[in-house]
Amino acid sequence: AGEDAGNLALDIIIVNDGSTDDFTNALLSSYKKPKTMVFGIENRGLSGARNLGISKSKGEYILPLDADDKFRPTYLDKAVAILNENPDIGFVACWAEFFGEEKYIWKTRSFDLKEALVRNHICSSSLFRKKCWEEVGGYDEEMRGYEDWNFWISILSRGWKGEVISEPLFLYRRKSGSMVRESNRIENRLKLVEKIIDNNI
Repeated sequence: AGEDAGNLALDIIIVNDGSTDDFTNALLSSYKKPKTMVFGIENRGLSGARNLGISKSKGEYILPLDADDKFRPTYLDKAVAILNENPDIGFVACWAEFFGEEKYIWKTRSFDLKEALVRNHICSSSLFRKKCWEEVGGYDEEMRGYEDWNFWISILSRGWKGEVISEPLFLYRRKSGSMVRESNRIENRLKLVEKIIDNNI
């Protein structure tokens, strides 16, 4: 934490989204690392926590990471290089390697707005321009599920392009009772998809 990734200067922002875990709260209350900021908030959900962290950031690019997931060391360098060289690209994703209860590679694909409207094929931990986040008004805090899907559609619909690195550089932990599995329950999915449509009419 706090060190440069290759030639990249970076800041790390940790958002404690109303954790009730005593160990986590004790650790973060005294957490001191170079170039690292810690913010504690009452529980606002994934979108609220990300929006708060991004609003405090000073960087041009943002790369979100949930607490139980990981990156491979080369992800940031490769993704930043793509954004630096392509001003029309708003975000860069990669393949995802699932670990935990399930183990497989999710080979995400290049991005097409029409396909994105039907199916989310963009991993949650993709590098994006802070400018894109500002243009779409951040993550929708009314959504408790599919926040990322809605976010990517909003960016693509404003004319930005996306790119994918065909390597499993994001490590995603699969476990029972996760937000993704709860969102995929048919009654929840229908409500969330309806919200995505309303947001991006």
